[in-house]
Amino acid sequence: MATQMFEERGHAAVYQKYRFAPGKELQQTILAYLQEKKAIPAELAVDVGCGSGQGTHLLAEHFKKVVGTDISEAQIQEARDTPCMPNISYLVCPAEELPFQDASVDVLTSFTAAHWFDLEKFMREAKRVVKPGGCVAISTYTVDMSLRYRDCSEKLTKIFRECWDLILKYSHNRLKFVLEDYKEIFEALPFPDKKRITDIYDKIPMTVEGVVGYLESASPYQTFLKNDPEAATSLLQETEKRLLETMGVSSRETPVEFWVRHVCVLGCK
Repeated sequence: MATQMFEERGHAAVYQKYRFAPGKELQQTILAYLQEKKAIPAELAVDVGCGSGQGTHLLAEHFKKVVGTDISEAQIQEARDTPCMPNISYLVCPAEELPFQDASVDVLTSFTAAHWFDLEKFMREAKRVVKPGGCVAISTYTVDMSLRYRDCSEKLTKIFRECWDLILKYSHNRLKFVLEDYKEIFEALPFPDKKRITDIYDKIPMTVEGVVGYLESASPYQTFLKNDPEAATSLLQETEKRLLETMGVSSRETPVEFWVRHVCVLGCK
């Protein structure tokens, strides 16, 4: 079965506040593929493992109906509490048991979630629910991240990665799918027409608070927090202090660019 994370309401609230939507380059990569395959505009898109809905919102203007699904009731409640276009709705269900009829879905997406699924069962469901000629787009951002701010980008990135490396010691073993650039997920996709793109770079506008909040929202940090609350809290506080001192500013609201590398698996049935 799927690995269940992000279940607690407090974690879901942090996730909703600090997780960023897919960046412009990733969006354009997916939309260009869907246009090439004539998969948009269309009737129904389903966003699996939607969390609090950051990726789901992007689909609304291209489909008559968009359904976000997630196994976490807390995440779905956060998604429902967030303003969105009227053609979006949300369902609580496992990625491996999608409540859609055979060959009824035009496009199936999953943003930064597929590595938590039972791959064999999820791919079987994807094959079942996607229409002939329909598409899938399964993406994640990687741990390849950097910060840009004036002339201290290199120092900021070093501080960020030192913190990130400590947090990643508490990673679930399923992070291996991300570290391997979704190679296994690509190989498991049972569609004849498919490709994997590993060099999509996006610069996400954030603040220092947002960067630290992103770290807080990560599942390894939440595991760290449960194991050693004092050390985990202290790590983020010290990281924020170091970032601000290096930038020569005092406000957590100071803007920075957060650069991320995405991997995307695309397929057409």
